[in-house]
Amino acid sequence: MRIAIAGAEGRMGRMLIEAVLDTADLKLTVALDRQGAASLGDDAGAFLGRDTGVRITDDLDALAGADCLIDFTRPEGTLAHLQACVRHNVKAVIGTTGFDTAGKQAIRAAGQKTAIVFAPNMSVGVNATLKLLDMAARLLNSGYDAEVFEAHHRNKVDAPSGTALAMGEAVAHAWGVSLDEVADWARHGNTGVRETGHIGFSVVRGGDIVGDHTVYFCGTGERIEITHRSSSRATYAQGSLRAARYLARKEFGLFDMQDVLAT
Repeated sequence: MRIAIAGAEGRMGRMLIEAVLDTADLKLTVALDRQGAASLGDDAGAFLGRDTGVRITDDLDALAGADCLIDFTRPEGTLAHLQACVRHNVKAVIGTTGFDTAGKQAIRAAGQKTAIVFAPNMSVGVNATLKLLDMAARLLNSGYDAEVFEAHHRNKVDAPSGTALAMGEAVAHAWGVSLDEVADWARHGNTGVRETGHIGFSVVRGGDIVGDHTVYFCGTGERIEITHRSSSRATYAQGSLRAARYLARKEFGLFDMQDVLAT
């Protein structure tokens, strides 16, 4: 399967490139980066001291040489890449977060023309955690307050993280409510007592934290904590490759990592 990687000079892009190069059944054929990127024209494996023969480019029509794009960039970049994927009948694995409503709608529309896996977190462990949260929330649906905590590196630009939102949505869904109706995104000043049934969010940004997420269910006399911690982006890369393999059997449609893990 011919793989294209977006954001080739970024930390996640490089992790994905290395993962593809070390995988026998996938072949790196396209490496994309933004216009003006310092790495344009460089070999995609230069940071590893490897000659891949794939030059980093900002030409989106290069996607014609790929079967599937893996993209962990920014919403505006991903949406432009996705348009090129549709033009060239290329499938897409999207791990980018921070999309607004219009962006998510554009992804859904593209899923009618090509096959897409779109997930806020590609980690197998995180997606197992979402299953655990659904189970816990159904059992703890009365007498417990839910709080979502997340921490990421100082360069992450969206908050709360896509994974934190997915965790909040898992709890809200299990409770039979919309997250938008019950989410407390910030607290400051005299906030009054906590509202029953609401889901609070708190965020840390600092250093090089890869990603920590904890959901607290706080009851009278006890507290349940369900935590996932990432120490390496390698787990996201391996999940992304699994998603790409899943799409090899799909012509079109919008899928998530729960679909991938169910096979």
